[in-house]
Amino acid sequence: MITVEVCLEDIESAIEAQLGGANRVELCDNLTVGGTTPSIGLIKLVRQQIEIDLQVIVRPRGGDFCYTNLEFEVMKSDVEAIKSAGANGIVIGTLKPDATIDIQRTQELVRLAEPLPVTFHRAFDHTPDPLLSLEILADNGISRILSSGQATSALKGVRLLKQLKKNARDRVTIMAGGSVNSQNAPTIVNEAKVTEIHAGSSCVRLSKGNMNTHRTDITIDHRNPINTYPQVSAKLVQQLVQSVHKIVL
Repeated sequence: MITVEVCLEDIESAIEAQLGGANRVELCDNLTVGGTTPSIGLIKLVRQQIEIDLQVIVRPRGGDFCYTNLEFEVMKSDVEAIKSAGANGIVIGTLKPDATIDIQRTQELVRLAEPLPVTFHRAFDHTPDPLLSLEILADNGISRILSSGQATSALKGVRLLKQLKKNARDRVTIMAGGSVNSQNAPTIVNEAKVTEIHAGSSCVRLSKGNMNTHRTDITIDHRNPINTYPQVSAKLVQQLVQSVHKIVL
């Protein structure tokens, strides 16, 4: 059975992901910058509305993954708050200035998250030696690694994903993510031999807000002149789930 995780940033999307058959959601804010820590209010309400697993990202800002001491204090505080809000797992990624794994900070966040499992997100794809990074994370309590195989998409990175899956053995789960959709997911799963996939924008459609605007010359979001917003579609999630449903590895 292939596990399908959907990355999203609002409560309606979380409900849609569950309706579409997703096994798990990763809750974020600000997906336009790759995701940052969502509000505690959102986490609590999503937990009340869905029964599937809820993973929550801990990332204090966009940009790189080398954080200041104060930013790291925020991350530690967020881990504890997210645990109390009912999450099933924590998603992190901390690197040093040379883009290698920050072992000390990873250990500390894993310890704070206990007993929840911890996923290391695609900060992994920026590390200079992915096979060494895998060993470090496996040895320091990480349960899952999200990766595109250090490529622009999981499909293009399938060779490295296969090697990571082989090297990981049963110590840590490799989850393929990066432009995963219902068309390429079967190929990624079959070639990389991964049992978990992670999707985001491929499960999203643009929704129009409920407000009737009277000022068409003023935009709410300067990046989006027609004031639409992305939201997960149960139908698109279902298509992804069905595309890998019958695969047996």
